[in-house]
Order: sequence, then C-alpha cells, then structure tokens
Amino acid sequence: MAQDGNSGTELAAADSSDHGHGTEHAVGTAVVATDAVPNPGFPPHRARVTDLDPKKEKRAERTVYTLFYLSAAGSIWAIAAYMMFPITPEDLDSVRANNLFIGIGLALALLALGIGAVHWGKALMHDREGIDMRHPTRGSDETRERAVEIFAEANEESGFGRRSLIRNSLIGALVAFPLPAVVLFRGLAPEGEDANPVTLLQNTMWKKGDRLARDPSGVPIKAADVTIGSVFHVIPEELANVGHSEGYLEEKAKAIVLLMRLKPEDLVEDEDKKDWSYDGIVAYSKVCTHVGCPVALYEQQTHHLLCPCHQSQFDVTNHCAVIFGPAARPLPQLPIAVDDEGYLVAQSDFLEPVGPSFWERH
Repeated sequence: MAQDGNSGTELAAADSSDHGHGTEHAVGTAVVATDAVPNPGFPPHRARVTDLDPKKEKRAERTVYTLFYLSAAGSIWAIAAYMMFPITPEDLDSVRANNLFIGIGLALALLALGIGAVHWGKALMHDREGIDMRHPTRGSDETRERAVEIFAEANEESGFGRRSLIRNSLIGALVAFPLPAVVLFRGLAPEGEDANPVTLLQNTMWKKGDRLARDPSGVPIKAADVTIGSVFHVIPEELANVGHSEGYLEEKAKAIVLLMRLKPEDLVEDEDKKDWSYDGIVAYSKVCTHVGCPVALYEQQTHHLLCPCHQSQFDVTNHCAVIFGPAARPLPQLPIAVDDEGYLVAQSDFLEPVGPSFWERH
C-alpha cells in the first residue's frame, strides 16, 4: 500500500488485471512492448528503363550532354547579348532589350545545367539504396582504405570516369557558366585614364565657397538652422544643376555629407583642424570607410555615428575616429565655414579620398 503525503490516505497499487491483462507490474515501472513494429527493410529494387534497354540508356546519355552543351551556349549567348544590345542613356528600350536577352542566356545556362544534372542522377547513376554508418571519431586504417574504395565505386557507378561526353560537356558548362558574370561586372568598372578608384574618389564636387544644401531639396543651410543635437543630410548646392545623364548619382555618392552640431566643449579637435568646424558644427562624409555603405544613424546622446551594414561606429567628438567595427579609418571631414550671409560653406574639398579604405592599399 502507498500513502498520499498530503492527505494521509492510503492508495492501492494499480493492478494490471483490472485492465484485462494477465500479469502484474510494480508501480512506476516501464513496460516494454514485445510486439514492436519490425524494420521493414528496403523495398524491392525497381529497374529503370535505362537499366533494361541499352538504347534508352544511350538516349539518356545524349540528352544529358546535350543539356550541358546548351548551358554552355546560354552562357556564351549572355556575353554576346551584353555586347550586341548595349544600354543607351535615356533609352528605356535599350535597357529592356539588354535585360531581356542577357536574362534569356543566363536562364538557359542555369536551367539546362540543373536539368542535365538531375536527369543524369535519375536516369544513369547507380540508384540502389544503401546505409552508411557514421562514426564521430577517426576511423581505423581499414575504414579509411574503404573510404577510398567508396570514392572509386562512386566514380564507377556514376559513370563520371567512363562517360567522357557527359564529363567533358559538364566541365565545359561549368567553365562557361560564370563568364557572363565576369563580363557584366567588368562592364561596371571605370575605364580609361580614370580607371584607378583612388583617383576617382580623391576629388568630389566640393570646392571653396560651395554652400551646404539639404538633400534632396538643395535648399542652402544657415548656421542658425542647425541646432544642438540635430543632423542634416547634405549635398553641394551646385549638385542641383547636374542632370542624371551627366553623372548626378555618381557625384552625389561621393559628395554626400552628414552635418551635426554639438556643444563646442564636447569636441576634441586637433590643433591643425580646429578651424574645420564652426561653433560646434561639423561635417563628415556619409560614405563608410569599410565598404562604402551610407553612415546614416546618429546617436544624439553618445555622439556616435553607426553604419547599419556592418556596425562600424565612429566618434563624432573625436574626428569620427573608429571605435567599433571593421572600418579601417575615420570618416573624412569636410572643412566648413560661414559666409557673409550666414550660410554654411565648404572651405575646400575633402583632403583625403572618401569611401572604402581598400582602394588605397598597394
């Protein structure tokens, strides 16, 4: 008999005979069923048509390497389409044609490669089920030798070594497949005398006397408009006169600036840079020195700038020095002053290249 610790009443042990069973079990013991479902094993192997008919096996092989050849042709067509259908500025039809024909080539390359690989596996490779027992520790020498044998068996069962047409067409398709990406991305790079990124980022639109204007309206900013704790996204006033076909976005991407005002006593400024700010107002490049993301998050209380891409943090009070993250150098500072009408103006361009630091590595 058992006793309830709360009420003191005695509890009778459960009797298995009450449930119609002929044996009794102690209270709290587990009962292991004797009629567990047996392992059904693998189902009977079903031979494929390619296993039974050599002609269909040969047809499947031809299908596979033909698909791989089509994949290579699609990659080559994408490269040719990039050259045959160039994008003309202000011409949307050229953009549509360029995207359409390059997309057709890339789609054919990827689709044919995928279908060919799947058809190879389903129609020609060995398809018998097997069990591979895995162990968490290093195997014995015999096991390691067996692993080498398994690779040899896999090569034999897949036919990779002996089906030369499939193997060679697959290699050709894989070699051709990344080429369109190489050509397309190379087309984005600058060419000619200004191909050096350091040279391109060395100078921006800012020059002496340019007024600081709000982005994107282009309205000039007066020093009196910038209150303590505020932040402005700033572009050169002259940028409004640049058309999109004349490189508006490229110039803006280099010249974009963040403008903030702190208490003058909070700024820790080098002696040679004390005249780069005006009454606690400072301006820094908005382009992160890690990989060029926009540094657009300003913590008013800590005076930290945060890049949302890779979490680099810069201390505005100390010339935007890096205090956390992968950025390699501080944000370039734009020297500013105030003109006779009270508008904020640039004293000069940035005195160092804006943007990612890796462009400057030699």
